[in-house]
Amino acid sequence: MKCPFCGHLDDKVVDSRSKREGAATRRRRECLNCGERFTTCEYIEAAPLVILKSDGYNESFDRGKLKQGIVIALAKRPVSIKDIDRIVTEIEEQCHGSGNQQVTSQEIGEMVMEKLKALDEVAYIRFASVYRRFKDAGEFRKELERM
Repeated sequence: MKCPFCGHLDDKVVDSRSKREGAATRRRRECLNCGERFTTCEYIEAAPLVILKSDGYNESFDRGKLKQGIVIALAKRPVSIKDIDRIVTEIEEQCHGSGNQQVTSQEIGEMVMEKLKALDEVAYIRFASVYRRFKDAGEFRKELERM
């Protein structure tokens, strides 16, 4: 590990602790050259997740893009950023947990709608109206009646 203070490549591990329920390891290190201490965090590298878009193109999973779509649906709603981050994490874990490296955008859209429906019905309708491309008020009414 390269020392962030002097750039030397040799260090010793002073302390190791499990973090995030075993999903990461925090290591406290000491540079053998300058003696400064620094912390590193090791994570298991998951295989990249690819999203198959409705137009047939592939796109890398983008946590930020998913979060932005949820934030827009929840605009001016009484929902915390912590709840939004939890939803994004749950969807990401569900995608990785499926065992497939490729997930369709439709599957992700359905996951988002399921989470929003349980969290905030107004946000659910907002998201559904864009996701399902409602063409008129009649389609909007049908979705409200199904709820």
